Amino acid sequence: MSSDLLNITRVVLPSGLTILIETLPYVRSVALGYYLRSGSAVESEEHSGASHFLEHLVFKGTATRSTSDIAKVIDILGGDVDAFTGKEYTSFYCHVLDEQMMTGLSLLTDIVISPRFTDDDLEVERGVILEEIKMVEDTPDDLVHEIFVTAFWPDHPLGRPILGTEETVNRLGRKQIMAHYDETFHPSNMIFCASGNVRPEEIIPFLERTFASDTKAPVARTWGTPTPGQHVILREKRELEQVHLCLGSRGFPQQRDERYAAALFNAILGGGMSSRLFQKIREKAGLVYTVMSYHNGYVNGGYEAVYAACAPKNLKRVLDMTLAEMKLIKTGGATADELNSAKLHLKGSILLSLESTVSRMSGLARQEYYFGKQLSLDEIIASIDNVSLDDIASVANTIVDPDSISLTLIGNLKSPGVTTDMLRGALG
Repeated sequence: MSSDLLNITRVVLPSGLTILIETLPYVRSVALGYYLRSGSAVESEEHSGASHFLEHLVFKGTATRSTSDIAKVIDILGGDVDAFTGKEYTSFYCHVLDEQMMTGLSLLTDIVISPRFTDDDLEVERGVILEEIKMVEDTPDDLVHEIFVTAFWPDHPLGRPILGTEETVNRLGRKQIMAHYDETFHPSNMIFCASGNVRPEEIIPFLERTFASDTKAPVARTWGTPTPGQHVILREKRELEQVHLCLGSRGFPQQRDERYAAALFNAILGGGMSSRLFQKIREKAGLVYTVMSYHNGYVNGGYEAVYAACAPKNLKRVLDMTLAEMKLIKTGGATADELNSAKLHLKGSILLSLESTVSRMSGLARQEYYFGKQLSLDEIIASIDNVSLDDIASVANTIVDPDSISLTLIGNLKSPGVTTDMLRGALG
């Protein structure tokens, strides 16, 4: 076993709760988290937005703690107590001093297993979430990605907005919220992770007592591989000075071996300051302040996307240059220097993330979720180092795809000025 896995203890309780504890005696903090194998993609149509709604509601109070009680404990801890909802999983976590570990664990467990759902709390949080949806609507650099994914994976669970929509959130009542909680919040549907100055014997007995049994199974919903919906979409917003664009195409699922080559392809294309897009579109042409790319992988699907914001008069040049660089990597490949730089960038970001117990704890959960095991640092670094120029060419052949390349625009435009035929032609 690799040395970096020796400090990790994995236990599955009879209730089905999976426990992962990484002991790091040289730090003074502990990161704790419950990861629910349920996110927006697991919701039924009736429950759209319920996972995120629940993320809010659990902090409103429990069977033994009021909202103010929870707030006081959070302030006393002096660390972070937070939550987030993703498409495939939801997290409730805290980051505290090691001496406050049991206080943080008690609070975190209480809000997960004993939340109260009063009608008043539900209505208050409904208002908060509706404001959150409006905030996204007023934030074009967030909104453009959401519109893109919804159009790219239409009628598929991964294409649904995590927050739900104004319509679905208004439709969610206490009955639907309770039903979604009962369907998903089960020990067998949870991963508990801890990383920091903590030992298994300090945590496991508490979790064994708390999750003694689980008589019900979570509702299992699975989905197939999404089919890209090629599109060009314009959301007109006359008040904006810039056009925000998201240009994307098919990618790779998280579990595929190609994920390493896809990550390096992305770094070469637009994943850093030395990337082709940043250097050519920003540094040399001066057409944008922001241009970047990213690759998102899920259980059964993935996509590559480029984001940029520019003046409307520069839109065509930015698009032409982006498409040209994508095609050039596909037809001409990357250089050895580009690949080596991308490897150093990716390995550096991974190694730096290990300085954070929160990042380490989150990494434990993600690897358990996607792979059912822990990959050692040596394995990950070796996989990155083993990516060849031929591997980059292979993933580029999939990603730079005329049949899935799609564009979402937000800005003060009357017409996008581009069609799917034009996008296909630029890459074909």
